[in-house]
Parts: sequence; structure tokens; C-alpha cells
Amino acid sequence: MSTGLIIALIVIAAVVIIAAVMTLRARGPRRGPSLKRRFGPEYDRAVARHDGDAKAAERELTERVQRHGDLRERSLEPAQREQYEARWTAAQERFVDSPREAVAEADRLLAELAGVRGFPDGGQYEEQLAALSVHHAHHVDGYRRVHRAAHLRAEDARDGGQGTEDMREAMVAARALFEKLVKPARHDGGGHTRGRHEEGRHDGRDRAGLNGGRKAAARGGHMPWAINRRQAKES
Repeated sequence: MSTGLIIALIVIAAVVIIAAVMTLRARGPRRGPSLKRRFGPEYDRAVARHDGDAKAAERELTERVQRHGDLRERSLEPAQREQYEARWTAAQERFVDSPREAVAEADRLLAELAGVRGFPDGGQYEEQLAALSVHHAHHVDGYRRVHRAAHLRAEDARDGGQGTEDMREAMVAARALFEKLVKPARHDGGGHTRGRHEEGRHDGRDRAGLNGGRKAAARGGHMPWAINRRQAKES
């Protein structure tokens, strides 16, 4: 092989290597913003958990997507949907007299409902939470908060400031995930995701109901999710 041919091959190899490195560098910075858009608050939480190490957080989130990104949510039968909605309403109404039992029921209900929809079984809480974060990143923290409240002992809750108001807020936050899981799946044909504007109006009605239960009761109305701050008491 001539010297000129050897030099030409070396130059070509060098060009290929440089091009590959530049391509990898060009792709690298886009992964962070893409993950941040997908995971929203979960991205920030992962970074905080890794003491500010964004690369470590992105590796964790990427692994979640690889494990659960292809998960296809199973459909609920109309009768199942009605049963879950009735159980959630009952848990909300129970909060007034037994807030700790209500959050425990909400925790069980979300774990069961997620399992029925095709997510990992509720007995694998951490893995189920990871899968939910891939598909419902903006709503999964409510489940986390309810689960934490449900598994605190009464004395630990008091020492840590986990009072009735904290449990009420956890229930409010958890309802967003419940609404996502109980609605028809996208591939069912009737369950297209609501726009953010509609969700905002819905959340506003929920919060108004939470704080307006006394007025509704005075008018003789029925508001199943009227968990009034002053009415709710520790069980």
C-alpha cells in the first residue's frame, strides 16, 4: 500500500471521528431541555435528589423513559369508572370526620386504579410511581404526597407538622392524578386530553368547593368535596 493511500485513509478516518464527536455533542445538550419539558416538576425534583447533579438526574429520567415509555394504558369499563368515582367521592366525604383514614383510602385507590390501567402493581410503589411520572409527570406528586401522609404514624405526623391542612392539600393534589387515570384512555376514542385552560378551570372549581362547603351547606346544597378547613379534624 502506497504512503499516499495510507495518509488518505488516515485523513478520512480522522474526519469521520471528528464528525461523530461533533454529532454527539450537538445531540447532548438537547437531551436536558427535552427531559425538562417532558417531566416538568419531576425533573427539578430529580435534580434536587441528586444534589444538583443534572447529568445524574437526566440519566435516571432517561432510564425511566426506557423502562416505561412504551407502556400502553388499558381501558376502564364504564361500570369500573363509576365505581372508582363513587369510591373517591366517598373518601372525600369521609375526610371531614376521619382525615387520616380518608388519605389512606385515597392512597389505596390510586395504587389500585393505576394497576388496573396497566401500570406496575401497587405493591411496587416506587416502580409504579416511576412509571406514572413518565406518563403523568405534572400530576404524580399528589400521589406521592397522599402516600407519604397515609404511611405516617399519628405521632410522627404531629412531630413533622403533618396536620389536617397538609392532608387536605395532599388530597386536593392527588385528585388531579385520579382524574387522569379514571378518564377514558386516548386510544378509546373519547378520552382526549383536556387543554390546560379547561384543567385550570376545573382545578379552580375544586378549590372553591374545598373552601366553600359551609356556604353550600347553609344553602342546603350538596358538595361532596367540600372539605372545609375548620370542619375537618384529626382522627
